[in-house]
Amino acid sequence: MQYTHLGRTGAKVSRLVLGTMNFGPETSEADSHAIMSRALDAGINFFDTANAYGGAGRRGYTEEIIGRWFATTGRRDDVVLATKVFGWMTSADRPNDGGLSALAVRREVRASLARLQTDVIDLYQMHHIDRATPWDEVWQSMDRLVQAGDIVYVGSSNFAGWHIAAASETAMARGSLGLVSEQSLYNLTERTVELEVLPAAREYGLGVIPWSPLGGGLLGGVLRKLETGRRASADMLSKIEARRPQLEAWEAFCDELGEKPGDVALAWLLHQDGVTGPIIGPRTMEQLESALHAVEIELDDAALARLDEIFPGPGGAAPEAYAW
Repeated sequence: MQYTHLGRTGAKVSRLVLGTMNFGPETSEADSHAIMSRALDAGINFFDTANAYGGAGRRGYTEEIIGRWFATTGRRDDVVLATKVFGWMTSADRPNDGGLSALAVRREVRASLARLQTDVIDLYQMHHIDRATPWDEVWQSMDRLVQAGDIVYVGSSNFAGWHIAAASETAMARGSLGLVSEQSLYNLTERTVELEVLPAAREYGLGVIPWSPLGGGLLGGVLRKLETGRRASADMLSKIEARRPQLEAWEAFCDELGEKPGDVALAWLLHQDGVTGPIIGPRTMEQLESALHAVEIELDDAALARLDEIFPGPGGAAPEAYAW
């Protein structure tokens, strides 16, 4: 496994991040525990979850699964633990059960700590921008949590570039460390973040953590799977047809490289400036084992250029991507 610093911090994390969104809804607790143990044994020390994960009517269940794994294995100190706050945990009719108000954040961090059976969250991420809560209130909350020892670092997720700038400038004015990471949708089929999010993250020293690195399955060899009889939903079939020429070129190029498409998709992200590591969200042990190979794949300039031809980005950073 390869390691890097989490943004501009001194903390070191693995270049693959274990995503746990499937733990509970798709993967049994026993299998989830086995996957976490195997991931840690393979060198993945960066685990990502969220307070809202767990499935319909079971929000928080994924954190409970992780907490019971910590309790039974005693491996909490081996893990850089990241979770998120923002999503509504009960009914939207209860207005303080979500968002980033000081009231909501204080309630939710206590609940997450209890479910995770830990005394500290290493990376506490804002799962979405909260336009109703001012930055001074947000940073007052986060600073107090750091001072209390409840959290170590603060990150964001699904922020626009200007949100990163506004949050970072406010934090600096308060003398706070501020954001150290941004978790964004980023893959070969979705490169919008290259316009402003990635440049903002690099400017303010945030490590970028891509989610959905396989484009919802499109980059995982979907055409070959269909040829072997694998079924796909109507929505997936529609997406495949909309991109069939690209996907045919993509899978043919991966064949030329002698690598699995999913591994190449992860490797491409690992070659992007400012990316800490993509989130892999295995449902099975087999999926975890397959993803581990990605850190070993080296893509030369010719390969990266070919991938840009197949899946063109927005043209670089703004404003040069669309203006002089």
